[in-house]
Amino acid sequence: MKDYDCVIRGGRVATATDDFPADVAIKDGRIAAIGFGLAKGATEIDAAGRLVLPGGVDAHCHIEQLSAAGIMNADTFESATASAAFGGTTTVIPFAAQHVGLRLRTVVDDYMALARKGAIVDYTFHMIVADPTPATLAEDIPALVREGHGSIKLFMTYDKLKVDDEQLLDVLLAARRARALVCVHAENHGMIAWMSKRLLEAGHTAPKFHALSHPRGSEAEAIHRLIACAELVDQPIMIFHVSTAEGAALIRDARARGVKVFAETCPQYLTLTAGDLDKPGSEGAKWMCSPPPRETCDQEALWRALALGDLQVISSDHAPYAYDATGKLMAGPTPTFKQIANGLPGIEARLPLLFDLMVSKGRLGLGKFVELTSTAPSKIYNLHPRKGSIAIGADADVVLWNPEVEVTLTDAMMHDKTGYTPFAGRRVKGWPQTVLRRGEVIVSDGTLRAKPGSGQFLPRGGGAAAEPLSAATADAVLAARLGAALPWRG
Repeated sequence: MKDYDCVIRGGRVATATDDFPADVAIKDGRIAAIGFGLAKGATEIDAAGRLVLPGGVDAHCHIEQLSAAGIMNADTFESATASAAFGGTTTVIPFAAQHVGLRLRTVVDDYMALARKGAIVDYTFHMIVADPTPATLAEDIPALVREGHGSIKLFMTYDKLKVDDEQLLDVLLAARRARALVCVHAENHGMIAWMSKRLLEAGHTAPKFHALSHPRGSEAEAIHRLIACAELVDQPIMIFHVSTAEGAALIRDARARGVKVFAETCPQYLTLTAGDLDKPGSEGAKWMCSPPPRETCDQEALWRALALGDLQVISSDHAPYAYDATGKLMAGPTPTFKQIANGLPGIEARLPLLFDLMVSKGRLGLGKFVELTSTAPSKIYNLHPRKGSIAIGADADVVLWNPEVEVTLTDAMMHDKTGYTPFAGRRVKGWPQTVLRRGEVIVSDGTLRAKPGSGQFLPRGGGAAAEPLSAATADAVLAARLGAALPWRG
């Protein structure tokens, strides 16, 4: 009988803090040993010339999700997680999306059933709350967080999803009581609606005007207001898909004064600009997402924020709407920018794009690549130490990267069901060639080797403490904070 199920030999292991030559042994789905001269495994993998990295954690992706406008995205859990695996991602955090009138408990149960049937990589969920009723706040959120759904998402824009400021505060308080993290799409709805109306009235309907309809100030204002609300309640928040220099600066200032704020950006904001939407006819719809890509100067500001730690995560925000009548063109072949589903695919391209930029081109380096795409999201979303690093006892989610191979991204090579990639034509150096999930090879030699439904649900809490606060305790803490701030306090 062999000592180990598998030994990966001769590679260069990298974590967020170190990289070194070593062999990695796997037993019962977990990393059992790291070193030299390890005993034989039942399976041996030659990693000579390869980087041995932890599997990616994509903490923001939309899978098999119905939009508030009634548009189903193109991916099933099977297709999206297969695509994730081919791109080197072994854990995803998609959404259980509540719409107004739906019970949050029912929504979560329905999405769990879809994932159990189709997921190929491991998964957990953010709960989208669009209808913060008393039952949602007092019953569903506490119970679901106790069951391992440790994060909530809110929208500050979109007609059928947005919460107003009072509802935002209600959810922040409910999350504080339950010890859940609150993630937010932060854009000023009024500014977007006002700009959109005037652009359409002037006949500016093409996809390129989507970027103008989301003024950069709409992000900064919403981030400022969100931080003020979170600071009032003393509730940790994650700000999704930061796209502007001004947004990043506000987050830096808040973190400097001790506000519990985390933030992410996405490859589209580091590689694309508003000019990419300026295509003939409706073609620019493929590059439409919200917030939209900005300018080159914003890209530089975001890279600096990543280097400084103001932004801690790079997720894909994979939102796969096909460029046809089932998705982007549901309103017809020449829709206005307001009739086009917002979102673009990226779950497979995320890691190759970032590896090329950060490692091959030398921007921030290998350790920062591992940190931003795997270790930091694992820690922030309470998946660590099980996920996010090459460490003894961690799940054996391991990716062997060939750092020398060069690949040109094309529509045809992607494994999701969107039918295109907005990054087509980009040449990247470095590619994930062998992917293991809990010690099982799930991608090798360009072939998927795992079955639908073999991914596992990852229960997790939302905060540092395991036990939720009682309503009375949470309210007492909040009252003490408010009382201390009152100028007339005796």
